[in-house]
Amino acid sequence: MTRQLHEFADLYRRKGPWCLAYVDASAGTTDSLEAAEVRPGDVRKALAKQGASREDQEAAETAVLPADGYPSPVSRFLLVQQGAVALNEVLPGPLVLPERVSLDPIPDLLPLLKHRPEELPYIVAEVSREDGEIRLQYAGLSRPASVQDVEGETEDITKLPAGGWSQDKFQRQTEQIWRRNADQVAEEIDRIVDSSGARLIVLAGDVRARGLVLDQLAEAHKGLVSMIDSHPRPAGTSNGHFEDEVQERVALFWAEEQEQIMDRLAQQEGQANPESAMGFGQVLTALQQAQVEILILNDGALADRQLFALGAEPWVASAEEQTLGAEVLGKVPAPAALVRAAALTDASLLLVPDGVLPHGTDAAALLRWPTGPEAPGGKAP
Repeated sequence: MTRQLHEFADLYRRKGPWCLAYVDASAGTTDSLEAAEVRPGDVRKALAKQGASREDQEAAETAVLPADGYPSPVSRFLLVQQGAVALNEVLPGPLVLPERVSLDPIPDLLPLLKHRPEELPYIVAEVSREDGEIRLQYAGLSRPASVQDVEGETEDITKLPAGGWSQDKFQRQTEQIWRRNADQVAEEIDRIVDSSGARLIVLAGDVRARGLVLDQLAEAHKGLVSMIDSHPRPAGTSNGHFEDEVQERVALFWAEEQEQIMDRLAQQEGQANPESAMGFGQVLTALQQAQVEILILNDGALADRQLFALGAEPWVASAEEQTLGAEVLGKVPAPAALVRAAALTDASLLLVPDGVLPHGTDAAALLRWPTGPEAPGGKAP
């Protein structure tokens, strides 16, 4: 799933050094309680050993106190700078990378991005001919769903008089009520999509009501809809099978997006002036020119490489002669430097495992304009 990085751009512009802690935060068993009690002191000692300031040590020690109230396993990602906590995320699930406490010249967000790959906003709407329940949820983020109930008209909606003209008239009236109710639900879904940026609408419930709601959604939102053949559950009850189906639709959305990106990348192969970059060197050059739309990174394959992180454009370099006079903040692992450069040039990120990129490539990118002799404005890239 692609990850938007613009929310981190301001953080990446701030000067370090940065204290980072990516640690287990579980406190639900006897063993984990004992570990949680000594963890703050261990974090402080590790930072002190690496030369962190006393203010940073104290801020980090306080911030990694046990995460009470969270079901185990749970992890924590912490960034401290100039004695203040810049980021403190409690993340559901076990660590996805080795535990780490470090003092770095730039914030390395890779553990956070791999643990929480995307905060995908999506809507689950369970509708009937009378009303609807609309839930805004976030995949990859443990926050409660926001719920909006839409109450439609119910007067005489199920009464069908027997026979003749009066029956036809009443049926038409009933259909009009259904449509008005569906219009209210669709209007509320449209409003939530526009305000939240939801990228998927899971529509469930009465088959007739679903069709009416779909018909009345804004045209721009109809393509976001995925239907589930499931009727609304009684209020206050849970439906594990239904929730499993919803999560399948979310996973399918992620898989389809990755497939579309890889298809776009494959279509550029062999083009004279492709809108893509393949391999570490080409991707680095494209990032230095703010040319990257989507950075596709196999971070594990680049773990042993290092780059210069810069305090200004072009933000990243492999050699000092590429810095263009920008301040060199330090040498850092290549994945951290590339992700930072992507965030600072408004690119998005797709992290992939071994075998996804062709020919054993470690990095690739889809570009905003083609490589070749001319870029926008007629300037050479």
